Amino acid sequence: MYNPKSLKAEEFISHEEILSTLSYAEANKNNTALIDQILDKARLRQGLSHREASVLLACELEDKNAEICTLAEQIKKDFYGNRIVLFAPLYLSNYCVNGCVYCPYHAKNKHIARKKMTQEEVRREVIALQDMGHKRLALEAGEDPLNNPIEYILECIRTIYDIKHKNGAIRRVNVNIAATTVENYRRLHEAGIGTYILFQETYHKESYEKLHPTGPKHNYVWHTEAMDRAMEGGIDDVGLGVLFGLERYKYEFAGLLMHAEHLEAVHGVGPHTISVPRIRAADDIDPSTFSNGIDDDIFAKIVACIRIAVPYTGMIVSTRESQSSRERVLHLGISQISGGSKTSVGGYAEPETENSAQFDVSDTRTLDEVIHWLMSMDYIPSFCTACYREGRTGDRFMALCKSKQIQNCCHPNALMTLKEYLVDYATPATKELGMQLIKRELHNIPREKVRDIVVERLDKIENGERDFRF
Repeated sequence: MYNPKSLKAEEFISHEEILSTLSYAEANKNNTALIDQILDKARLRQGLSHREASVLLACELEDKNAEICTLAEQIKKDFYGNRIVLFAPLYLSNYCVNGCVYCPYHAKNKHIARKKMTQEEVRREVIALQDMGHKRLALEAGEDPLNNPIEYILECIRTIYDIKHKNGAIRRVNVNIAATTVENYRRLHEAGIGTYILFQETYHKESYEKLHPTGPKHNYVWHTEAMDRAMEGGIDDVGLGVLFGLERYKYEFAGLLMHAEHLEAVHGVGPHTISVPRIRAADDIDPSTFSNGIDDDIFAKIVACIRIAVPYTGMIVSTRESQSSRERVLHLGISQISGGSKTSVGGYAEPETENSAQFDVSDTRTLDEVIHWLMSMDYIPSFCTACYREGRTGDRFMALCKSKQIQNCCHPNALMTLKEYLVDYATPATKELGMQLIKRELHNIPREKVRDIVVERLDKIENGERDFRF
């Protein structure tokens, strides 16, 4: 029944194929010859199948696991360099009609503070985010046709894009809302969103239906086929993810890569991003009640194996993870992180007085502290949104990324957006460290003409001009 070109959820995410894959991986987890063969293929930087990657994930050989991590780190550098893109979530509303047992927004939770921001509240939150230095947001909202209709989401997007405060501007709005119709995806596309993000939560259908006992999200097929509808609606940048801890991690890993293979097979372009959240404590959620939690070592290996399997795809880790956990996986494949995040409805403009958070944040540092930390490890914090705004999305982005040509744009764009941050928002210590980093990194721009243009534009940024991009 497995068919990656099928548009039916239970055929492109085949339960039988996943079980067969896991059996194959278990049988070959110490097969040195096969593992070497898979690693040799991975070194070609063209990716791996879900079955090949599952063998690497199952591998128990210490020396081979070290090779996996080394290769993942090198592939990350080859495709994304030392840039780390920064964003912040913005929760619009936590009204929700679903019964998801792992989320405090579930409809039966009567004591969490329910909130829905007005457009004026959205405006205040966005100005606060701009004053931190953010240029890229991920919109979040519970599923509630009455309180959070698509018209409300579209109105919020218009409000966000219209706000110009001092030198601040949100240049890219990504959207993480419930599975919807082709027509609604078309409306989101026309509103100018960046990436449409939807976590599968779990690819195990039986578990999925138990974890979502009530509400429209209970429909596994509708949810799993959402990315195909999004692409039909014109959104060619989509983001996948599972919530690790709900099901067996090896099952989720295989399903996640099968979904990526499906998008490539049907639409000619894989996922723009893959997120790897782990279940966290929240208002009435105790992670210890879920028996499939993973430790930091397994988490790091999952990141490394995803990076090897889909080298072209951006990978996201949020403030669910601690500083130490994030630092570890940055080296292994992560290319985007959030900073200074709030997971409640409101809280950026003014401290929250009632708990409306979706989960507890583990990394509570300010955006400036996160940027300073990244630069202290020689990463370039990037606020770049040029590819989206220049039309380099979907297959156009992937073609550039797979050929590794995207760095000819992204590296100089990262330096220019970092300079904007340093001039407009950074503390003195962060600014000093950042100026030194930019000076060093200018020498890593291979083309002299591009380097000269960047130097000229950096001077213009110092003198008040903004929003340069290649």
